[in-house]
This record gives sequence, structure tokens and C-alpha cells, in this order.
Amino acid sequence: MPKVKAASSSDSPRKMRPALTPEARENQLVSLAVDLAEEQLRAGTASSQVITHYLKLGSTKEKIEKEILEKQKELIEAKTKSLQSAQKIEELYAHALDAMRSYSGQSDPDY
Repeated sequence: MPKVKAASSSDSPRKMRPALTPEARENQLVSLAVDLAEEQLRAGTASSQVITHYLKLGSTKEKIEKEILEKQKELIEAKTKSLQSAQKIEELYAHALDAMRSYSGQSDPDY
């Protein structure tokens, strides 16, 4: 009895739902490009640019650079939170000073 070959993903293009946003469309296209590069690498038909790209992604230098970028992102987020916190504290001090002035009888005529 002859063996039946299982249909692979390269035999028939898989249908994707249309993207609803430009970002989703971009993600779909990137996914398709990565899938194609994987197929080319497995088949041994990948260009030197594709091979070099994926070799660089796996290098120690690339991993360190990625880690540095992640740490920089965390630092920026921490600085943003710190600035927001300082602004809230400043507002609290201003309200506290206004309250103290009103308690001492030096209320602002604007109120």
C-alpha cells in the first residue's frame, strides 16, 4: 500500500484573516517573511543576506545590545514615573499650603 504524503504548509498557502489595522498588517507581513526565510534556510536556498541576518540575531553581541536596549527602556520608564511622582508631590504641597493659609485666616481672595 503506497504511503500518503502529508500536506505541508508549503504545498498550499494558508489563508489569513485580513488585518484590521496597519500594525496588524505589518505583523502579518513580517510573519510571512520569517516563514519564507525559514523555508529557504531548511531547503538550502537562502541568500547570503538571509543567512547573515539570522546569524547576527543569534550572536552574543546582538543579545547584549538587546539587553542594553531593554535596560534603557526600563530606565526611561522609571524616570517617567519619577517625574510623574514628583509632579503629584508638588501638587500635594501646593494644596497643603493653600489649606494652611485658609486655616490661618490668610485665604486667597480668588476662592
